[in-house]
Amino acid sequence: MDSRGRGGRRTVGTAAALLVLATAAGACRLEAPERGEAARRAQETGFRGRVIENPGPRPDFVLNDARGGRFDFRAETDGRLALLFFGYTHCPDLCPIHMSSIAEVKRDLGARFGRDTKVIFVTVDPARDTPERIVSWLENFDPEFIGLYGEPATVDSIQLSLGLPPAMVPEPTAEDYEVGHGSPVVAFPAGDSIRVMFPFGTRQADWLHDLESLAAFASLGSAGASD
Repeated sequence: MDSRGRGGRRTVGTAAALLVLATAAGACRLEAPERGEAARRAQETGFRGRVIENPGPRPDFVLNDARGGRFDFRAETDGRLALLFFGYTHCPDLCPIHMSSIAEVKRDLGARFGRDTKVIFVTVDPARDTPERIVSWLENFDPEFIGLYGEPATVDSIQLSLGLPPAMVPEPTAEDYEVGHGSPVVAFPAGDSIRVMFPFGTRQADWLHDLESLAAFASLGSAGASD
């Protein structure tokens, strides 16, 4: 049975935690066929990620910035391409792979990445992810990446509003634990007419294709909004 812990965050018992984590790992394998679907999606939508049409406005939330102050997501990303990911710095694979992939694509694309593009990481493990640790961890990938943290219930509600599952944190019996959490990076181009989800396992070539296209799409969206 689920219980509440770590500042109200949902926790799970040891057996349930292992099931959640095994399911998350299995999801990565289940998403492998997505690679074969990327070309088909690109023909249909122009993007190799999973396009969600008519998603409504981008979420309106304010969280703490790990570098100080508060970060108003909607205000700070309005008219820009925003890449939003929920994870944690002790993650053994999924989180660093996502961040590394985006950082590498940013370097490869250079100016084509989009000067106003914002990459935003929100921790789902604030018990261990102090502001200092978040900043240090993100700087391993790109010093311009933004790290946020907040009350677990608030972060859970944001994820639910995006169709993502809230994080599942094992019972606090040890410092070394893994957190079950959603795998996609969510992209919000300017104009908010579409939303694109990038699951874990997205190939580097697909990141390159879509992020360049999304940056261009964002520019077009900004121009259209000003007409």
